[in-house]
Amino acid sequence: MAISNSKLKIGVTSLLAMCLFAGTGSRQVLAQQNAEQERVDRAIVKALDFLARQQQPSGAWKADNYGEMTSITSLAIMAYLAAGHVPGEGPYSDTMQRGLRYVLDHQQRNGLVVDKSSHGPMYCHGISTLMLAEVIGMVSKDEAKPLRTALERAVKLILEAQNLQKPRDQAGGWRYQPSSRDSDLSVTGWQLLALRAAKNVGCDVPADNIDRAVEYVKNCSSRNRGFCYQPGGGPSPIMTGTGILALEICGQHHAPESLGGADFLLSSPIRYQQEHFFYGAYYCGVGMFQIGGRHWEQSRDHLRAILLPKQSADGSWLGESNEIAIGRPYATSMAVLSLAVEYQFLPIYQR
Repeated sequence: MAISNSKLKIGVTSLLAMCLFAGTGSRQVLAQQNAEQERVDRAIVKALDFLARQQQPSGAWKADNYGEMTSITSLAIMAYLAAGHVPGEGPYSDTMQRGLRYVLDHQQRNGLVVDKSSHGPMYCHGISTLMLAEVIGMVSKDEAKPLRTALERAVKLILEAQNLQKPRDQAGGWRYQPSSRDSDLSVTGWQLLALRAAKNVGCDVPADNIDRAVEYVKNCSSRNRGFCYQPGGGPSPIMTGTGILALEICGQHHAPESLGGADFLLSSPIRYQQEHFFYGAYYCGVGMFQIGGRHWEQSRDHLRAILLPKQSADGSWLGESNEIAIGRPYATSMAVLSLAVEYQFLPIYQR
């Protein structure tokens, strides 16, 4: 069922009503929280309208320098899911169904979900596999059948790519190609999200594969003070968000590496001007939400303070540096996914 804008609030209005007889200070704080949440809701509604206007006749969304991409199409679909919309119902029903058909039509014989314009196939594959797993529980059984078939093939490829013989410090992770013999945390994060979501909907994901991936992620921890791109490197805010979320969704709740990383993010938060900001906004936002408490509250406020003023009048966002080449549909989808985490409509968001 499509969720209206009025239903996108996370209880802030109700809390305000419950506290009408509280002190003046409490009422003012709650009123400010309600106003801020309404700003987020309006920003998301505008963003979804923008994305609908940007969909291509094929059903895809495209990157400025790369053309139509399964990954950006999948991110756009997840943005709608994150705001409470589902295929088959509501104002974006056709938009989402056309996007799903595009993704399904671009799964290759070996299970890889990617199109010819892809840069880094396993990035696209992990994102699209995650989307397929998330949407399965939101459609009818008949509609879910082709999605589940595609998902199972996609998961099989992820597991096969992980099982390749790799050097010890690279074992357990993933890299750009299904045949890569090394790993990095960035690609690994998407595969782990995909596997976790797939397991949630009944796909066979052996515990050993998750355990080996967790070991790799922990090897990317920089002495519990953030995460790095590959073992032995220096920590960065964006990779720290990735590492935190990867461990949290694998059941490593509040692991020392994650808590140390969360402290690192509070002292070194992501900045709009840095490379891969929107990628980082997604991982840091969802990762810190999983951590909860003051880490989440400070991170949420930081991201909102950056994202809300940067939204264009047409509802879109556009990154800086390397993300300019990817374009507005990508940045806008990632911004929605970052801002909508508290709605918890996406299963992967739920604690």
